[in-house]
Amino acid sequence: MKGYRRFQQGLTTLPDKEGYFGEYGGAFLPKELEPAFHEITKAYGEICSKEEFIEELKRIRKEFQGRPTPIYFCERLSKLAGRSRIYLKREDLNHTGAHKINHCMGEGLLAKYMGKKKMIAETGAGQHGVALATAAAYFGLECDIYMGEVDIQKQHPNVIRMKMLGANVIAVSEGLKTLKEAIDAAFEAYTREYEDAIYCIGSAVGPHPFPMMVRDFQSVIGFEAKDQFKERTGRLPDTVCACVGGGSNAIGMFEAFLPEEVELVGVEPLGRGEAVGDHAASMTFGTKGILHGFRSIVLQDEEGEALPVYSIASGLDYPSVGPEHAYLRDSKRVSYRTISDEQAMEAFFLLSRHEGIIPAIESAHALAYALKCSRDGEEKDILVNLSGRGDKDIDFVYRNYGTGETFTDKRISLKTNE
Repeated sequence: MKGYRRFQQGLTTLPDKEGYFGEYGGAFLPKELEPAFHEITKAYGEICSKEEFIEELKRIRKEFQGRPTPIYFCERLSKLAGRSRIYLKREDLNHTGAHKINHCMGEGLLAKYMGKKKMIAETGAGQHGVALATAAAYFGLECDIYMGEVDIQKQHPNVIRMKMLGANVIAVSEGLKTLKEAIDAAFEAYTREYEDAIYCIGSAVGPHPFPMMVRDFQSVIGFEAKDQFKERTGRLPDTVCACVGGGSNAIGMFEAFLPEEVELVGVEPLGRGEAVGDHAASMTFGTKGILHGFRSIVLQDEEGEALPVYSIASGLDYPSVGPEHAYLRDSKRVSYRTISDEQAMEAFFLLSRHEGIIPAIESAHALAYALKCSRDGEEKDILVNLSGRGDKDIDFVYRNYGTGETFTDKRISLKTNE
């Protein structure tokens, strides 16, 4: 491991020093926050290549997180689904149950380096909140987590976990009471507390340097997976796919494969359908705009105001996407596809019943895409980033879908959206 700012050939030489991936990214900040983000950028630039920082993070990942996470072949599900061989990168086996701990522990180390006393963040599905609360407890820092009231109800187990870890969970009641509003509230709090606190964004979004930082910390997923897949099979996968809301797990998975002849697919939430407010598929239906301090693709109206979004997966219902994803789409290096709530829930129950793995609903979107490809008759190796486990979702799923009998007969439908 040579460091966490891995500048590979071609596409991954970005961002530039202003934080741009082509025309996307940057930092559109209130004047009072410009010094705070300059401080973070400077500190990260100093620490990211220091041997002691890298060695400490490697130690944490091995002894505390449980890395490396394994590659798993879904033998029974692959046979049921069709002709493709489906593999999982088991990020659900991380401590705290998802990929979010990868960047949260890095941000915690950065906070200690900067002498900060508090970590501030937003959360949707609760996985980022739990991971950051864990990091704060590990490093002895205070922690404020902003969460929409709708998500608090959906993700009650994670709310309890955050509180048990010592975090202050702050309910957000404005607007749709979901992830966008939680980010708004966390950002506002940071403007008041930046001298003593650091804002730890939960995805590869936000003003520079956060899209770069989160990508760098999350890239461990793809570099591990690439080596593991080659060791196991003697080749690279044909397709690598991951769910995309803000895009942290996907950009971490894709990073190592960008220079290779591997198909990369980001999977967005189509939700209930294509009408405004029924989905959160920003790359599919959005336009260029600015949200939360960065330029990317945004689901917005003619005045540039963010539109209401929806997904059954709380971690995916965000009206924009990380700027590097927007750049990779325009560069035609990564394709972006959609999966509906119904398709995601079918994949959720199929994996649970046939492989003994209960996935996060977010991750089930990526799995559903892999199953759809296999059902359509393609013979290839598909590597899915299983970004999190479904412990957080079981109460919500049981209330709304029971134990899934209607999804788990011996066929896979996965009706096409096309």
